[in-house]
Amino acid sequence: MVIDGEICLLDILDTAGQEEYSAMRDQYMRTGEGFLCVFAVNNSKSYDDINQYREQIKRVKDADEVPMVLVGNKVDLTNRSVCTEEAKSLAHSYNIPYVETSAKTRQGVEDAFHKLVREIRKSVSDLKIVKPTIYSTSSGRSYGQFF
Repeated sequence: MVIDGEICLLDILDTAGQEEYSAMRDQYMRTGEGFLCVFAVNNSKSYDDINQYREQIKRVKDADEVPMVLVGNKVDLTNRSVCTEEAKSLAHSYNIPYVETSAKTRQGVEDAFHKLVREIRKSVSDLKIVKPTIYSTSSGRSYGQFF
């Protein structure tokens, strides 16, 4: 996949909330670089579960900020139980993008992956490399400063 002129190789694991993956979920989360947190817009329980998955990802990754995109799926259906504004508000509170998709029509699917790759790239570019600066005193002692 080419995103913003750069080739990307994505390794995608879709657990679809299946419990048989729960034993391996921590391992997959530990090695994952970014996450699409997907709920069905016609299933408020799947929406309510998002926070639990987000917290689990942060715990496993031992990080407050992890590249994520909130995805509302099944927008091709008419019986919504989660409105767009509610989902956008949740994404805003997490400081992550929100995308609406339909796996059936493919609406927004590519956009969700593009946004996720951009979030991953942003998190990598935000990392600061800590370089020690060593000073030597006239007494021969050294001390350092990190920045």
